[in-house]
Amino acid sequence: MKISVERAVLLKAVGQAQSVVERRNTIPILANVLIEAEGDTVSFRATDLDIEVVDKAPAMVERAGATTVSAVTLHEIVRKLPDGAMVNLTDDGASGRLTVEAGRSNFSLATLPKEDFPVMTTSEYAANFSAPAPVLRRLFDKSKFAISTEETRYYLNGVYMHVSDSEGGRVLRCVATDGHRLARIDADLPPGAEDLPGVIVPRKTVGELRKLLDDDDMQIAVSVSETKVRFATPDITLTSKVIDGTFPDYTRVIPTGNTKKMEVDASEFAKAVDRVATVSSERSRAVKLALGEDKLTLSVNAPDAGAAEEELVVAYADEPMEIGFNAKYLLEIASQVDRENAVFMFNSAGDPTLMREGNDTSAVYVVMPMRV
Repeated sequence: MKISVERAVLLKAVGQAQSVVERRNTIPILANVLIEAEGDTVSFRATDLDIEVVDKAPAMVERAGATTVSAVTLHEIVRKLPDGAMVNLTDDGASGRLTVEAGRSNFSLATLPKEDFPVMTTSEYAANFSAPAPVLRRLFDKSKFAISTEETRYYLNGVYMHVSDSEGGRVLRCVATDGHRLARIDADLPPGAEDLPGVIVPRKTVGELRKLLDDDDMQIAVSVSETKVRFATPDITLTSKVIDGTFPDYTRVIPTGNTKKMEVDASEFAKAVDRVATVSSERSRAVKLALGEDKLTLSVNAPDAGAAEEELVVAYADEPMEIGFNAKYLLEIASQVDRENAVFMFNSAGDPTLMREGNDTSAVYVVMPMRV
């Protein structure tokens, strides 16, 4: 194999691949990236056996072929090469070495046989559809903060993507929860997604997927089966196993009878919560919200550290009430709001609180209160 690739193109392709590779591996081949050159393209394939990413890049291919080399090492080398350099990759099968040349730099890297590289089996996908990158970005970005990190509740360690009914018809919905807070985000149902089986997309996959969604003009091809999900652009294909488990019935957690309504400027609210939480003890980070007529008082009382209080002007016309929340949860939910106003719907100090953006019901958040 002998190819020449422009540094910036190579860095982007290898960067996507190496981020999938697990740093600590018991299987040496899993630390490698499979490089395959043919025609006028080169593809870089990396996997951790749960996720596989294939990144294609244009290249001048003098001699077609394939080999595997350490993904992290190759990425580090390319990253440190000067901008605009042409990078030559030459694989000499006999010596088991891949030569990386650019300008006056020359590296020789150990390779492993391409035959040992595990390629993820393709599966029959039950649903195939395409969606604009900004739509998928919104679905996953706004829900991923609520993914659980508790390994024992593995079925909550991802975002549940499925088709559901809403007031305006059927929607593509993403839900995540860790038992303390919940995010439910809807988007118009793309054509072809009607038969989508509900799948739990793992946390790591959600993180990797984010890199495919930066280009606003890009259409992402999505394929879903009972066991796998695939997201593809013309250059990058990300295939992942889905979490083998049943996502709980989240609709039971979303309160419908909350009538006490508070409307507040989302960014002002987030800043105020952040300020008063400064004095609280790290462990509980409880913030008390005292609601009165068109007034909200945020307070924190940490006997060992001090106390803080701040008043905000809000729109609130119901009976006064006090309720406590974990400051971190409030901040994360408030930071999801793209519009100016966040609307909180309360019931009582012991019941879950609902939050949405203005009158928009396509993004709904639930947060459990704390005793303060």
